[in-house]
This record gives sequence, structure tokens and C-alpha cells, in this order.
Amino acid sequence: MTIHQTLQRFGLESRETDLFLALTKLGPASIRDIAEAAGINRGTTYELLKGLQKKGLVSYHPKGKRRFFCAEPPEQLIRLATDQQQQMSTAVEHLKQDIVPDLRMIRTDKDATHVRYYEGDDGIEHVLKDILNTVGASEQKTYCVYSSRLIRKHLYRPFPTYTRQRVQRGIGVRVIAIGEGGEEAPLAERKWISADDSQAGASYVAIYPPKCAMISLTSEQYPTAVVIESESIALAMKISFDTLWQFL
Repeated sequence: MTIHQTLQRFGLESRETDLFLALTKLGPASIRDIAEAAGINRGTTYELLKGLQKKGLVSYHPKGKRRFFCAEPPEQLIRLATDQQQQMSTAVEHLKQDIVPDLRMIRTDKDATHVRYYEGDDGIEHVLKDILNTVGASEQKTYCVYSSRLIRKHLYRPFPTYTRQRVQRGIGVRVIAIGEGGEEAPLAERKWISADDSQAGASYVAIYPPKCAMISLTSEQYPTAVVIESESIALAMKISFDTLWQFL
């Protein structure tokens, strides 16, 4: 990760980083010299310097009628990152304890069925993260899966650390594998149904009340997913899964 990418995570845009680096090399310098060294026009340089001042990364002192700017010590970057980390932690706690519970309370369609569609690797990664987050927040940290042979090698392509994160969070899974194969994994139980690929296709169904996720592949191996959020539907599918599980 480059210095520009790292500092961008803490609120510095690319040109601000360019100015900070230029000032670090130049020492105290005028706006004209800074703009020339950074390759940015003077008007924009002045506005960006004001932003860096607010972040505590740049200071200045007058010299005659001119201002000479200088970069603060590099350790200020750690201070900036620490401050933002603390602010983010506070915001996350506020979301968990106040905002999200309040938003849940004002929902007028609590019993409605919500259907969401996702596609592509980014969409599948979102669904897999939703499974971990939803199950991780429930009392019974386990979920159920139907998984066909054809989809297994593609399912975790966008999220290769999925199983490791599931295990780290203490989440268990029961899998009914359709067709041969399937790797053993910690906190996972597996049973099999015999079927050929033409019957099962490339499909994956996760049951994690109050949701169910159905993932499939097109003939071009392009993934699509549907997530149904409905307590009654999820529980009905879980009953069906549990019944079949006992007979396998």
C-alpha cells in the first residue's frame, strides 16, 4: 500500500499528500515554491494548505508580507490516525447502541417480506458477509446450507477468508451437500444427497433466520443472489432442512 493510499484512509486526498511530502522536503517555503514543487496551481495550493492546517499537519509563520508554510513532524500523522480511529469507534458504538435499535423500532413493515437482489463477485461477498453478521448477532450461532457440487469452487472466490472468519467468530454450519465432494472444515457438519449435476445445477441456499440466501451461477459462471428476509419463510425452510437432516 502506497503512502497516498494509506493517508487517504485517514482523510487526506492525493493532492494534500503531495503538498505534505513537498513541504517535508522543502522545509519552510512560500506558496509559490510549494505549488511549483507539488505541481499544483497556487490558488488550489492555498486552499489545500488551509485544509492541512485544520488537520494539524501544516503551520505557517509570517515573514514580511509573505507567509512561509512548513510541515509538522511526521508523528502528527499517527495522531491524526489515532484521533480518527477513536472517533470511528465512538460512532460505531453509537450506531450499535442507539441509532440502529431506534431505526428498527420505527420500521412500520416489520412483518413484511423483503427481497433483495445481488450480482457479481461484489454482490456475493456482500451476501456472505451478511450471513456472518446476522448469525454472529443471533443467540444460536449456527446456520444451514444446501450446496451443490458445481458451485463450491466458485462460491468463496470473492471472499477467500470466509471459512476462517466463520470459525474465528464461533459460527457453526450444517451442510447438506448435493453431489459428491465438499471439504471438511471446523465447526461444520456435513451430510450428502446423491444427485448428478444436471439435477442440482450450480446452486447454494443458506438458511439463517430471519433470512434465506439463494446463490446461483449462470452458464458463464456469473454469480447472482436473492436474499429473502422473512421470519416465517426462513423458519419453514429450516424445519424442512432439519427434517431432511434427520433422515440422512
